[in-house]
Amino acid sequence: MRFVDLLRSTVLLSAGAATMLGVVAVITANLDDDAVLVLVAAGWWVVATLIGGWLGRRTQASPAIQRALREARASTMLPEIAPARILLNRLWPLLVVTVVAAATSLAIPQVAAVAAGFGLLWALSMRHQELAVTAVEERDGVTFFVDSTTAFGTIRLVRTPGLRRDLPPAHSH
Repeated sequence: MRFVDLLRSTVLLSAGAATMLGVVAVITANLDDDAVLVLVAAGWWVVATLIGGWLGRRTQASPAIQRALREARASTMLPEIAPARILLNRLWPLLVVTVVAAATSLAIPQVAAVAAGFGLLWALSMRHQELAVTAVEERDGVTFFVDSTTAFGTIRLVRTPGLRRDLPPAHSH
């Protein structure tokens, strides 16, 4: 699986999990006739959106992603392509948190509301990382793939030759 696809999937799945948890929070609060929870949750979601937007405003790769790119193993062959397994290995914490928060919210609706805010924050803070990696790939003429690791191991990347794209510098008029 290409690393940019993992990053894109992380953002989309985090946003989807946040949306689902937000719906669960509103439904459970409505069943409990708790208007205060909905208002407080909406306030938290606005704050989380602002924080995530601020953290994700830069188009540079985060330090963790820069380190992973730097430490990528060079290879002339593509690694094993198993997107479903790689997504599950890398994003299992998101799945566990989402399921536990949704289940817990049946008794404590605040849990889904808080988790939804963190999902929004994470998705928005990661939104430009794919573009930063794509820029490095185009500049260096390489493609980064996610190497197979255990579910608890750190992410490892494989750097393969790609197509270098030489573009003339943009001129301001």
